[in-house]
Amino acid sequence: MRMRKRKGGCRFGLPAWVLMLAGVMIWSDATVHAWTPAQPGYVWSFPRDHWARAGYKTEWWYFTGHLRTVEEPVRRFGYQFTFFRIGVSQDPPEGGSAWSAGNLIMGHAALTDLETGRHRFSELVVRAAPLLAGFGRHPDPRLAWSVGPPGTPEPWELRWNGDGFDFTMADAGKSFGFSLSTRPLKPVVFQGPGGLSRKGEGATEASHYYSFTRMATTGTVRVDGKELAVSGTSWMDKEFGSNQLGENTQGWDWFSLQLDDGREVMLYLLRSRGGGTRYAGATLVDPAGAVRYLRPDEWMLNATGQWTSPVTDATYPAGWTLDIPTAAIRAVVTPKLADQENRSALVPVLFYWEGSVRVESRSGKRIGQGYVELTGYGENSRPPI
Repeated sequence: MRMRKRKGGCRFGLPAWVLMLAGVMIWSDATVHAWTPAQPGYVWSFPRDHWARAGYKTEWWYFTGHLRTVEEPVRRFGYQFTFFRIGVSQDPPEGGSAWSAGNLIMGHAALTDLETGRHRFSELVVRAAPLLAGFGRHPDPRLAWSVGPPGTPEPWELRWNGDGFDFTMADAGKSFGFSLSTRPLKPVVFQGPGGLSRKGEGATEASHYYSFTRMATTGTVRVDGKELAVSGTSWMDKEFGSNQLGENTQGWDWFSLQLDDGREVMLYLLRSRGGGTRYAGATLVDPAGAVRYLRPDEWMLNATGQWTSPVTDATYPAGWTLDIPTAAIRAVVTPKLADQENRSALVPVLFYWEGSVRVESRSGKRIGQGYVELTGYGENSRPPI
């Protein structure tokens, strides 16, 4: 990993400690091939680009959504499922072992039970090596997989089902899991012109980024030994790139909002170490799937409250007003549960807030729902990457 000092967390950058956690056999790639930065002119090819893209340092498949049980009494859940590919080297040594890893796979999964108010988080970090974890090649339907956390016999897996994505995870120690199948309700959305999402003004401060902003979702949720049939709606992101964060990035606030009128909004704020916003981006998707990229002066996001974690002492914004005058959006965004902080058991310095939110009008009428990710908050949440 990049060994510069930088502050951040999970979505746009990954920490170096994952190498040590995986016990991976690594070799220096400083004198061989440089990692490929995200640049204009990338030629997309679907479904091939759903698979891992060689040459890029980091890559992730990210899903969040809102589920409800099919049968009464109704129980509602929010969920997150993410697989990261972390490039270690592009060139294995001559005569190296098959267990030498060019990539690591990191998995994060969370389930928020909105009836009981309990948020559960699971994680894994595994080298991409035989019997442990790996990435499929097109057209193999298995995109990524890994052995489960300790004590969990079931693997974590992400598959392409020919139309959307299927994925499954379990954590026996945390007594939860889910198996979900998704189907896009809208065409793929490029987050930035040509799918290039800028994260700053520097030449490499960007990623290749696309989304499925609304996906029908069915499957099962397993909680404390009970299996519940569920259905709902999901959001999917895929990003890949190298060195996409500038040196002064402290963290980010990222929003994916699904409005009840059929529109979606994605926006992010990259915060600087000295305070304030160093870069921002936003996308508005209309009911038919047409995309409009919003200039920073076209929208306003203001925090209205805060929440302090009783475990990490990190203080996060909690509640926002969002105004997009040209789209007639005046929304209030509120966490459905205060404590949706993901806290790593493997690495104490890794924690971030990833949670389900409601979207309401200024008068309090429901107009949508979404997910928010907040990183770089708290004095100890800044490992070097």
